[in-house]
Order: sequence, then structure tokens, then C-alpha cells
Amino acid sequence: MNRRVLLVTHPRRPDIADIAAGVAARLAASHISPAITRSDAAVFGSRDLGPVHVVSDDDPAAGCELALVLGGDGTFLRGAELARGCDTPLLGINLGKVGFLAEVEMADLAATVDRVVERDYTIEERMTLDVTVSHGDRVDTSTWALNEVSIEKASRERMIEVTVEVDGRPLSTWGCDGVIVATPTGSTAYAFSAGGPVVWPDVEAILLVPNSAHALFARPVVVGPRSRLAVEVIRDAEGAGVLWCDGRRHVDLAPGARIDVCRSPVPLRLARLSHAPFTDRLVEKFDLSVVGWRGNGAARMPGAAPADTPAP
Repeated sequence: MNRRVLLVTHPRRPDIADIAAGVAARLAASHISPAITRSDAAVFGSRDLGPVHVVSDDDPAAGCELALVLGGDGTFLRGAELARGCDTPLLGINLGKVGFLAEVEMADLAATVDRVVERDYTIEERMTLDVTVSHGDRVDTSTWALNEVSIEKASRERMIEVTVEVDGRPLSTWGCDGVIVATPTGSTAYAFSAGGPVVWPDVEAILLVPNSAHALFARPVVVGPRSRLAVEVIRDAEGAGVLWCDGRRHVDLAPGARIDVCRSPVPLRLARLSHAPFTDRLVEKFDLSVVGWRGNGAARMPGAAPADTPAP
């Protein structure tokens, strides 16, 4: 059986053609067919990517054992759009800045490809959200999100007025810049910037984070995975809004629009190379100081003082 790996690439990085060509050559040398979407191939123009198979933009990850993402979190979210629903796991190699969704850094590229060749990885499933936008009895849009669903004001000079509902009961009405509904995976993204809590990825929960709400009760709320949330744009509100899913797909919201959000039965599959705890990733990506930590004699974290060093 022919093995195939889909390459998802950052479109604007000047050295991405050389990086992709190197990965493709390494895969092909191990009898794995590297593939790339027609859209990505068009970005490279006449540059030679070596033994790369160009596939249709329609369901390009189907039949691939893995989607290898070469880029930052934005590229990873685009890869999620290509891979979700066809059981193809994603493995991110960070070429960006923070790269919270990526599994490894650019310095580990060659070793990572070797582990892909050997199928030396495990699969982890991440919760996603189903999103429905309706107006009265009319369903306007059905979509999904990995990180977050963000309902935002459309005009800088106006707030958006919304009522939030949890499990069929009203929770609160806010005039605000917006409301974010996030997964644990998305808790370190936009929801974090809006003041939401960091939630470990193995926790099954949905976050509701008001963004600059003008109200006494405007704290983040964490509900169970079976809860159903809804945000209604006040019918007689002056300002309209816009909905964004993962910052990539948007829907305009008129007054009276309703956004229903719940856990999706279709998760996203991630390929993992490391079993390091999420705490270590948090410390590394956010450059958190752990100076003074003595621990209990277990392996020490980078930046921690040795056990026999007095804490400052």
C-alpha cells in the first residue's frame, strides 16, 4: 500500500519552498509519497519541490496517513480545515513565533520526518465545536471551530448587545466588544487574551469569555462538554456584528441573529511525539519564570534552580 503524507505550508515564508522540498525528498527516499494542494503549489509557481504529488483542494487529506504542517498556528488551523473529518492526524512543525499548536520546532525537522517514516508517534484527539447561525426559523450557516467561536462588534464605534444562554436558560445580557466561546485547546489563544482561564487540553469543557463587557457580572464561565450555549444579538440593537471561527471563517450577523454552539461529535486528531506534560509546554511557550522551584527530586525543568541551590 502506497503511503502518502500531505504537506501544508506557510504561504508567505521566503524559505518555505526549500524547506518543503527538503521534507519531500526525505519522505520520498523512504517510499512515502509527499502531496501538496493545488492552491499551495500555485504559490510556489515554477520553483521545484522535487517528488511532490499535487492533489485537488477538495478533501486533499483523504487517504493520507498524516498531514505535516510547516508553519505557525495560522497554518495549523488551515491544516485542521483540510484534515478534520477524514481521520487524518496533524503534526505541526513550528516555523512561526509562539506556535502553541505545533508539536516540534524547526530545529527538530529532520528527526521529526524520520519519526514520521517510522510511524513513531501517538494520536491524541482534541474537542471541536459545532456552530449554527440562524435568524428566526432560517438557518444561515453551519460551521465548526477548533480554538474558538468569536462573536464581535462590526463597527469600532459601537458595542454589540447580546444575550447569552446556557442549556436553554438566559444567563446575562451584555453590551460588549464581543463574546468568545472556546475549547480547552483554544484557551491559550484569543480567549486567553480576553482574560479567560488556561484549561488543560485533557479537560472536557467549554469556555464562555465576555470581551470588554459593560456589566457587573462579566467573568469567564466554564461549563461541561454536554452544555449547549447560545448567543443572541439583541433584535433592536443599533449595531450589527460578525462571527469568526478560528479567525479564518466569518459570518455577518444582523440584529436578531442567534448563534448556537455545542461540542462537535467530530474531533481533530493530533499526532504527538512527546509525552511531556502540558505544564512544560505552557512554561516554554509563554516564557514563564520557574526560578526558585525545588520540586520533589524529579527531572528538573529548564530555568529551574537545582535542588541544592537556595531559592532567591
